[in-house]
Amino acid sequence: MHAITIPEPGGPEALVWAEVPDPEPGEGEVLVEVAASAVNRADLLQRQGFYDPPPGASPYPGLECSGRIAELGPGVTGWKVGDEVCALLSGGGYAEKAVVPVGQLLPVPEGVDLITAAALPEVACTVWSNLFMLAHLRPGETLLVHGGASGIGTMAIQLAKAVGAKVAVTAGSQDKLRRCAELGADILIDYREQDFVAELRAQTGGTGADVILDIIGAKYLDRNVRALAVNGRLAVIGLQGGVKGELNIGALLAKRAAVMATSLRARPLHEKTVIVAAVAEHVWPLLAGGTVRPVVDQHLPMPEAPAAHRALEEGVHVGKVVLVVPKTS
Repeated sequence: MHAITIPEPGGPEALVWAEVPDPEPGEGEVLVEVAASAVNRADLLQRQGFYDPPPGASPYPGLECSGRIAELGPGVTGWKVGDEVCALLSGGGYAEKAVVPVGQLLPVPEGVDLITAAALPEVACTVWSNLFMLAHLRPGETLLVHGGASGIGTMAIQLAKAVGAKVAVTAGSQDKLRRCAELGADILIDYREQDFVAELRAQTGGTGADVILDIIGAKYLDRNVRALAVNGRLAVIGLQGGVKGELNIGALLAKRAAVMATSLRARPLHEKTVIVAAVAEHVWPLLAGGTVRPVVDQHLPMPEAPAAHRALEEGVHVGKVVLVVPKTS
């Protein structure tokens, strides 16, 4: 098969479409003939040499894919060859074939085409596990999403609105904020021009956010704590703004607030299985009913992965960038 390889870490040009050995499914795994994958920030870090795959995972980038089951490994039940699926991966999505633990498989949602489905597993699992399984966002609460126009952000806006929350977002342009508003965001903050703490408090009557979903990390830590409401919960899922910050414990105590940090890729299989099952139960019906929809900025042929990575680095996209496997290699 062909896959995007990384012979040496570096810039987008380090991604090379090359012939590699076919993977083989083991116990409890299936082989998927990949139709498409999608680009995540973790892929950029892996390409740069800063985020190695977990032990035993594929060395190729790609944390999600869609396609058709080509082969069942020993012990797999409930699926058959030819089923259209999408999947959460620990790596290997940028390829013509991928091996997937059966617990990380999802059916393609009703009303979503096979290619577009590649944009769903990582964002759906990340958002649902953090907002609802960890931070317990409830109807009537206020959620602040940093990077509202990102793949994570566009999914978080829609899921939060679906459960009856009020949503505030930060983004870096009026066009991106407009797109967030179209998805249901109530409070729009241009982080280049406005102080998100002051703006959020002004638009919530001084209360702040009950839950904050943060992709920035250290750079925003102090301001995020100041932006939290009493009993607020800060879920940190990204480190774009650094790994070390100063935390005012007194402010946290005064608000009876919590700071939590999670990653998805390195979680053990049994935890991912629980998350995927929860997404199938709660998110897939919303997709089928049209309440939530995937947001895809552009499609590119998978051999053009360098261009896809440049698009993410430039930050001009809204939603996901999808890589489509060529019909002939």
